[in-house]
Amino acid sequence: MFSVLACISDRHDWRLVAVAAIVCLAGSAATMLLLQRAERSEGWQRHLWTAACAFACGVGVWSTHFIAMLAYDGGVPIAYDAWGTLFSALVAVAASWIAFATALVGTSRYAFPGAGIFLGLGIAAMHVTGMRAIETQGRIDFDPQMSFAAVLFGPLIAALALHAFRAFGGAHKLVAPTLLLVLAICVLHFTSMSGVTLVPDPSVAAADAFDPVWLAGGVVVASTTLILTALGALFIDRHLTDLRGLANASLEGMVIVCNGRVVDANERFVNLCGAKVADLIGRKPEGLFASPQGHEPRERQIDNGPAEVELICADGRRVPVEHVCRTIEYRGRQSDVIFVRDLSARKEAERTIEHLAHHDGLTDLSNRSSFERRMRQALAVAAARNEQLAVFCLDLDRFKAVNDIFGHGEGDRILRKVADILRAAAGEADTIARLGGDEFAILQTGAVQPEAARQLSDRILRLFAEEMDTHRDPMAVGVSMGVAIYPGDGATAERLCNNADTALYRAKRSGKGIACFFDAEMDETLRSRRQMESDLRHAILRRQLFLEYQPLVDVHDDRVVGYEALLRWRHPERGIVGPNVFIPIAEESGSIIQIGEWVLEQACAEAVRWADPLPVSVNISPVQFLVPSLFDQIAGILRRTGLEPRRLELELTEAALLHNREDVLAALVRLRLLGVRIVMDDFGTGHSSLANLQTFPFDKLKIDCSFTAALDKDPAAHAIIRAIIALGHSLDLPVVTEGVETERQKQIIVEEGCRQIQGFLTGRPGLAPSAGAISSSDAPALRHAEA
Repeated sequence: MFSVLACISDRHDWRLVAVAAIVCLAGSAATMLLLQRAERSEGWQRHLWTAACAFACGVGVWSTHFIAMLAYDGGVPIAYDAWGTLFSALVAVAASWIAFATALVGTSRYAFPGAGIFLGLGIAAMHVTGMRAIETQGRIDFDPQMSFAAVLFGPLIAALALHAFRAFGGAHKLVAPTLLLVLAICVLHFTSMSGVTLVPDPSVAAADAFDPVWLAGGVVVASTTLILTALGALFIDRHLTDLRGLANASLEGMVIVCNGRVVDANERFVNLCGAKVADLIGRKPEGLFASPQGHEPRERQIDNGPAEVELICADGRRVPVEHVCRTIEYRGRQSDVIFVRDLSARKEAERTIEHLAHHDGLTDLSNRSSFERRMRQALAVAAARNEQLAVFCLDLDRFKAVNDIFGHGEGDRILRKVADILRAAAGEADTIARLGGDEFAILQTGAVQPEAARQLSDRILRLFAEEMDTHRDPMAVGVSMGVAIYPGDGATAERLCNNADTALYRAKRSGKGIACFFDAEMDETLRSRRQMESDLRHAILRRQLFLEYQPLVDVHDDRVVGYEALLRWRHPERGIVGPNVFIPIAEESGSIIQIGEWVLEQACAEAVRWADPLPVSVNISPVQFLVPSLFDQIAGILRRTGLEPRRLELELTEAALLHNREDVLAALVRLRLLGVRIVMDDFGTGHSSLANLQTFPFDKLKIDCSFTAALDKDPAAHAIIRAIIALGHSLDLPVVTEGVETERQKQIIVEEGCRQIQGFLTGRPGLAPSAGAISSSDAPALRHAEA
């Protein structure tokens, strides 16, 4: 250590040593800056910056060495061999390049320290070759120990410098490695020089060599060039990289046009058009764009305002874009920048929205609005060409049961499968639509009718039979179809659809799983029935329904013992519609649920206002027992109206016991425990069974009026009435005979032991007895008034 310091102080010019240190510091700093830039780069840019880093390091080390050599005074004039000096510079640059390239591609944590050792050995090799380039009249002696120390410590410190570069971050990543690299270069040079001795020898002839003055000038120029080049390259690269990165980070494509030709483009535009920048440069911008398909050709120029055009890609594809042009100064010249925004996603979204607006989201079939529009168009064409077309209305059989039992997910799967079946059966020109729920429709055009419609319906039924085996698959469904033909079955879309729907209604009533064509005569009754269904759904809100009350009379003293509430419908066009007409329709359509609740509410509310607490009888449809909440419904009505449960009699036929028997009996038991009386109505007809009387103890039996009407003419009817009355007596059940209209009928019934009768003889149905119950003395007057 002391010999090195003595060498520097005694045999070196300290001013040139300071210059060498400054040059070494500048070269090392430039080296680390360029190495950072290379580390952040990829591909060919990394190779470029690695080469620049190696050049900066090699020239820095070489400059430091020869400036320090100019500061050395060995007592003998020295000069330098030109080729040896240049070769030493090449050794430094090559060793630096190998070291940095190896470090940057290495994945091991020892890659950078190992490269530092190689860099130190390269600096030592440069020092040795530089010393060999010395020309002097003497010989150079080296101290082996000092030379070994230089080769040992120099590479170790260089390894520590590159390890610090790898390990540190921020400002430390530049400062620490720079100082350590300066130390490595100086330690290696001055340690080696402390062991060098120049021994004069006149016998050695001096060869042609660089004059030290020229060498000094070259080193200064090389050092200055090194510093300025490194810093300038970094400055320019930083700014150009930032601007280029900003342009490439843009979500919009940019192409720069100067003098009517493309001069540059960013990565977004290059990726969008699928061409390289080199392929774009020199092209006219008008050749890059085309008018959208279906639009008039645009002028062959780029407008400043935004416009939607199509970008012509390198592979011939056309991408919808929006472009706008702006004028800027680029590289000192006025240029145009065309900004291009890709509209592919937006156009795809618009197409999707447009598709969803006209198609069913589940089955991808046309929806109702699309079907109606297509039908209007087809009718206009058919009218102009005097052609026929067919409209199919389809409804799935058993779908509601499948959907309720197996869930909506399975129901959706069935609907998609049905859509596939209809696509397979229909022709390419046919329009298939899902109107909602399990309702489908088909518009068949361009064919001879009704033959084509029959063939299509047969194909649909055949495919359903193949794909949907309702006998084996519990999730299979069937299909019913109604067909209307233009122009015979209607000239408008509304008329055709209504007639096809009417034909479908007939198909479902005829057994389902078939196709029915509209028949004006046969379907008129169904049309009337369907219209009645529709009117019945609104009858309550329109106040068209009302109740009449028919008295039940005790034959012993002609005393009224109760009333039966009878439902009536005052239709605005049909007049008074009898219950025998509209009740079956209400039961089939399901509106009986709402109507039945209304009847119960009205009857109970009216009975509360009677002066005498007589019972009121209300008929309950078997359909109402399908409602699980029937008990709660009746209990709520009694609670709201304030009627005592014992005054309410519910009349039901045995048809209510045919389905869900256990649930019905459970509901009846709860109602009876509540206090409500249960009456078996129309006993002796339909599915009468003595087992029902055994299973459930009814409170009263009512003999159907059909037996009463034949009482004095048919001995069998007489026998049936006698048997029912006897059965009631044996079970201790009161028996009521309905439909008593003559004194002879009354006489026979009284003789058989029946105490209560109901019919026109004792009182016709009328408005509510608001004045109170009818006494026995009032009954003849009532009969006379209603005779």
